[in-house]
Amino acid sequence: MMHVEIHGDGRAPHVLLVHGICSSRAQWRPNLAALAQVATPVVIELLGHGRSEAPDDPAAYSVAAYIDRFEAIRADLGAERWAVCGQSFGAGLTMNYALVHPERISAQVFTNSNSALRETRSAPAPTPEQLAAYAAAREAQGRGPLEAMPFFPKRSGRLAPEVEDELVSDAALISVRGMALGLSYTTPDLSVRDRLAKIATPTLLVNGRRERGFQAVRDLAAGEIVGLEVVDLEGGHPVNLDCADGFNAAVADFLARHP
Repeated sequence: MMHVEIHGDGRAPHVLLVHGICSSRAQWRPNLAALAQVATPVVIELLGHGRSEAPDDPAAYSVAAYIDRFEAIRADLGAERWAVCGQSFGAGLTMNYALVHPERISAQVFTNSNSALRETRSAPAPTPEQLAAYAAAREAQGRGPLEAMPFFPKRSGRLAPEVEDELVSDAALISVRGMALGLSYTTPDLSVRDRLAKIATPTLLVNGRRERGFQAVRDLAAGEIVGLEVVDLEGGHPVNLDCADGFNAAVADFLARHP
């Protein structure tokens, strides 16, 4: 159901890499070789993205269902514990996972993620009927709004051509229905903002300073997560792509210290 790739021979400790919305396995292409020096990267693709399926059952897109899948992958690998690394939307999933199963996580890394750290809702949770209506409306709009999203990959010349080409090519594989279900059923429960003080797992934030709207959130996380390490780089939202060398050095060092 969910596409999984393992890079390396599996002898080094595993690290789960989870990309953000509208991305794919290509999100980590400039990072894999460096991370493989200290870990065994395990790359997944979100439902409706890349080579993963886009199931019709809305329950498949819940945060709890993703956590169960992550646990199943870990068990299949025979890893008693592993590290996790989430980018943007994916950080909401990995941080939820670490909060539910801290005994399984040796360390966690996350990058700029407003979805993971946004203010939690005060209004009543949407009803199942409302969620179904949201998903149907989004699906009915087709690919236009999807391709207009700021995170939808486009050729800009900013990245290495092979990375940019792969991201753009993989974007054509995104399922409109899968995206509609993910945005409707995953997003409402993604934020961990009200649980930051409960995080006990060694945690690293690699922050892209050029994303100005995230900097107040970065400061909030630094004040709430006990022992949080922060590395600030001169990148934007996709800091692992914008500043691959800095990201690789920071994460490799952190993982080596928390095997």
